[in-house]
Amino acid sequence: MVHQISDKSITIWDIKKIIDSGATLSLSAKSKAAIIKCREYLDKKMEDIGRPVYGVTTGFGSLCNVTISKEDLSQLQYNLVVSHACGIGEEVRPEIVKIILFLKIKNLSFGYSGAQLATVNRLIDMYNKNILPVIYSQGSLGASGDLAPLAHLSLPLIGLGEVFYKGKRRSSAEVWKELGWKPIKLQSKEGLALLNGTQFMSAHAVWSLLNAYRLSDWADKIAALSLDAFDGRIEAFFPQTHKIRNHKGQADTAANICKLLKGSKLIQMQKKHVQDPYSFRCVPQVHGAVKDAIEYVRSVIEVEINSATDNPNVFPDEDMIISAGNFHGEPIAIPMDTLAIAVSELASISERRIYKLISGQRELPSFLVAKPGLNSGFMIPQYTAASIVSQNKGLCMPASVDSIPSSQGQEDHVSMGSNAATKLVRVVDNAERVLAIELMNAAQALDFRHKIAGKKSSAQIERIFTDYRKLVPFVSTDTYLHPLIEKSVEFLRK
Repeated sequence: MVHQISDKSITIWDIKKIIDSGATLSLSAKSKAAIIKCREYLDKKMEDIGRPVYGVTTGFGSLCNVTISKEDLSQLQYNLVVSHACGIGEEVRPEIVKIILFLKIKNLSFGYSGAQLATVNRLIDMYNKNILPVIYSQGSLGASGDLAPLAHLSLPLIGLGEVFYKGKRRSSAEVWKELGWKPIKLQSKEGLALLNGTQFMSAHAVWSLLNAYRLSDWADKIAALSLDAFDGRIEAFFPQTHKIRNHKGQADTAANICKLLKGSKLIQMQKKHVQDPYSFRCVPQVHGAVKDAIEYVRSVIEVEINSATDNPNVFPDEDMIISAGNFHGEPIAIPMDTLAIAVSELASISERRIYKLISGQRELPSFLVAKPGLNSGFMIPQYTAASIVSQNKGLCMPASVDSIPSSQGQEDHVSMGSNAATKLVRVVDNAERVLAIELMNAAQALDFRHKIAGKKSSAQIERIFTDYRKLVPFVSTDTYLHPLIEKSVEFLRK
């Protein structure tokens, strides 16, 4: 299967489909023509430009007033890449690097960047052969694009840096020699085209959104399971209530819970209690708000991944080269902070349901174990969930409200969007773990509820429960719980 890169807009779901299917990439004829046209225009313009052009005939950042001689322009771009490869910290996970690589190819294909066709083709070759550059998570201000991480993405193009290839970490020079590839000789503007862009931030956002949709769906299923296991009431999910507030996510969540619990004999039982705690009763309002936030963030990120975000922008038809600010991460930094807050709320309300399930209420045994006291049961998984939720609160401090000037004050307002991106991924991972712990608790509680009531939940919930039990057994006496939590996380990923 081949996916043709073109000027056609793509969605986050398109990216998922392309990557999951193992499709290879190629450039459309229109994209090839746009890349060549821009490069030829830039080469011709260089002959009689008669004025300094940022990053093309000048230095970078606060060195923008230093003019570079024609014979040094290629060296200028090489120097840019090597000097900016200052990333540090944890390595970016391969599945996100793959998205970064895809988005950089897409960005250059619009023909506003001045990249050589050979450069774009080499990136495509890397993608198609699953050669993934080693990129580090720290080092970008999310302002002049993702300079440091995209420098690491670009190092292999010039025969430097390291890559993961066929499951091994190797020097790109060694891999290039094995494949018979020669390093690319960067032309004027190309280093900037590669480094000035938001692909590091955007790729983290795409990955996080795809997982946020998955976790949002699981949050509803697990909440429905917990509701029945806790002997909860269904009335709070009836449509009448949600029609008079009319938030789409809220109404969708309520309808989804009713659908999930349709036919449940447990939910139909007469209840002794008049109402449920907020963590159950307000699932539509909380999960729904998360759904609405995810949709908003997706709409912004899909604009970004279909945009040209380097600098300067080259417009051959208008005979213009404009130094502007499309690399600035603010348009996506704020939404990424928003998404982190939203996803963290899925974990926050989940932890409260965990707490209720182990609290010894509604005929469930304390800590969901038959002989509490002798057994601690599920006491400590709630601690784990509480610890994770607390960590998320710190991670949800918006990165986008901060700015530290750089480059001698030339870059005097930055987005810190890369920090928003990397901590967003941590929040998503954390939310997944908390939901997995709730699932483990809810399944344990449902086992007890089956025995107490002699009734079953709905067909959908019982199917989830049965599938889960194939991986994680009922816990009758104290046992080593860490592997069961890990298996619960694995279950959510399947």
